[in-house]
Amino acid sequence: MDFGFTEEQEILRNMAAKFFEKECPYDKVRELEESDLGYSPEMWSKMAELGWMGVLFPEEYGGYGGQFADIALIMEEMGKAAFPSPFFSTVIQCGLIILEGGSEEQKSDLLGRIAEGSLIMALAQFEEEGSYLPAGIRLNAGLQGDHYVLNGTKMFVMDANVADKLIVLARAGDSGITLFLVDAKDPGITITKMRTIAMDNNCEVVFKEVTVPKDHILGEPGKGWEILEKIGPKAAVAKSAEMVGGCRICIDKSIDYAKERVQYGKPIGGYQIIQHYMANMLLAYDTTYNYLYKVVWMIDQGTDVTLEASAVKAALNEQYKFISERAIQVHGAIGTSREYDTGLFYRRAKASEYVLGDTGYHYERVARGLGL
Repeated sequence: MDFGFTEEQEILRNMAAKFFEKECPYDKVRELEESDLGYSPEMWSKMAELGWMGVLFPEEYGGYGGQFADIALIMEEMGKAAFPSPFFSTVIQCGLIILEGGSEEQKSDLLGRIAEGSLIMALAQFEEEGSYLPAGIRLNAGLQGDHYVLNGTKMFVMDANVADKLIVLARAGDSGITLFLVDAKDPGITITKMRTIAMDNNCEVVFKEVTVPKDHILGEPGKGWEILEKIGPKAAVAKSAEMVGGCRICIDKSIDYAKERVQYGKPIGGYQIIQHYMANMLLAYDTTYNYLYKVVWMIDQGTDVTLEASAVKAALNEQYKFISERAIQVHGAIGTSREYDTGLFYRRAKASEYVLGDTGYHYERVARGLGL
C-alpha cells in the first residue's frame, strides 16, 4: 500500500494552499461570513477556472476524471482556510448524487455546468426533527397528472440561499422517497437564512404548491434514499478531509501563540500543562489524518468504505472539537473572539459534527458493519 501523493497531487495541494492564502485570508473569511451571500462569486469563478469544480467528474461530462485523493486535498486546504463557499454542497453532495442517479442527459447538462462554475446546487434533505433516517423525510410530493406537487418544509439546507437548483428528498405517494430536481427560484419556494454558530449558509426552505415535472426526478421513483446511501460514505470522507485541515491549523496557531505569550516570566509553551495539551492535540491529529488518507486510498482502489467512512467521520467529529477546544484553552478565553482566528475553527468544529451524521449515528453504523 502506498499512501503517498503523486507529483501532480503535491502541485495541486500547493496551488490550493497559495490560492486560499492570497484570495481569502482570515479577515476576508470574517467578511464573507457576515455577508448576505456568505461566499464570493469572484472566487468561485476563479476556482472554476482552476478546474476544481470538475475534478470528480468524468471527461465525458465536462470534468477531468481525477482521483478521489485530488478532491480530498482540495477539501483539506479549504478546511485550513476556513473557506466559505458552496463547493461541498454543489460539487460533493449534489455532484455525487447526479453521478450516481442521474440520466445521461442530466449528467451531461448538470455536471458540465457545475464543472464550468455556472451552476450552484444544494441538497434539501433534513426536516424539523433533524433525523438522519428515512423516517425523517415527510415532505409530500403528490402526483397530479404529468407532474408532482411539493408541499412541506426543509431545514438546514446548506447554500440554498445562493443555489440555482435544489435536489429535494420527498415522499412520492406509494413510491416512497424520491429525489426531485427543483428550480430554487420557483415562486412557491421561500428560503430563509438561519442564524447558526458557524455563521454559514444554513437555510429553511418552505415548499408551497411547487410543481415539478416527472422528468425532473433523479433516478427512479422510490430510489432516492438508496442513492443517498451510496454516495454518503464518499461525501463523509470529503467532509472529514475539510475537518482535518481545520485541526492542523488549530495546532499550528496554538504552537505560535504558546511561543509568543509570556506569563510569569516565560512563554506559556514552557509550562508542562501546555506541552501536554499540544502533545495530545498532535496525537489526535496524526491518528485521524493518517486513517483519513488510508480511507481515501481505499476509495481510489474501488473498495467499499461504508464502515471506514463512518469510523473516520465519527473520529473527526470528536477530534476536531477536542483540538479546537484545546486551541481555545491555549489562547485563553480570548481565543473565541472575532479578533483571533482560532474562533473560526472552534465554531466550525461544532457545526461540522452534524454534517452527514453526528458521532452517535456513525457509531451505530460502525457497529452494524461489525455485525453487532
